[in-house]
Amino acid sequence: MPDQSVEIAAYRMIGAREVLAMTAVRLEQQITAIEAALGANPSLVFDLAKTLIESSCKTILNDRSHAVDEAWDLPRLLKETSSKLQLCPDPANGSKDSLRKLLGGLQTAIQGICEIRNSEGFASHGKDGYAKQSEALHAHFVARAADVIVFFLFSSHRQFPASAATRRLVYEELQEFNEWLDGQQDEIVLFSRRMKPSELLFRLDPDEYRLQFLDYEQQEAEPESTDDGGSAT
Repeated sequence: MPDQSVEIAAYRMIGAREVLAMTAVRLEQQITAIEAALGANPSLVFDLAKTLIESSCKTILNDRSHAVDEAWDLPRLLKETSSKLQLCPDPANGSKDSLRKLLGGLQTAIQGICEIRNSEGFASHGKDGYAKQSEALHAHFVARAADVIVFFLFSSHRQFPASAATRRLVYEELQEFNEWLDGQQDEIVLFSRRMKPSELLFRLDPDEYRLQFLDYEQQEAEPESTDDGGSAT
């Protein structure tokens, strides 16, 4: 009887990579590991997908200065993360109930990933040495589900940022502010090394760096004045 199995093409986690901060090395490693495991060890995908979502939730909560309890399971992490994001605003078109149902589906998907990881994950529990390996199709389904979930959470996180007074500041993500700050001070030379004032301030005095950033944001938010004293249109 001919083999009727379907070959599945390699998958790249486009959604997760689209919203990934370049400095988030751990998330980058987890995404790369999932993509590699899809072809080499499908069972490992279930473990890695759960870990990626956990790391994403913890990253968002830490970005928003919200304490994280290491004892929280993934459903609790998602609940805490959702409470800090505007995942279900009060829309004027009456779609609030539909959004709540969609978010309920997200919670159900998370629960499903946890359960399949517990039963089929490569690193979760010891199995009989002759146990059949998980189907690659199921692994691809879980990887794609995790990709969508991470994209949705981080997109919401970026669209509704926390106050600069409380959120985590990542130097590499504030290029415009850093260039402005560097324009206020001369470049600093330590022996043979040249350092930007913005980088030095960020490393040595993060509190002052944050204060400068708050002032910068406030200045940017103020309307420009015209020559006749009126506000710009």
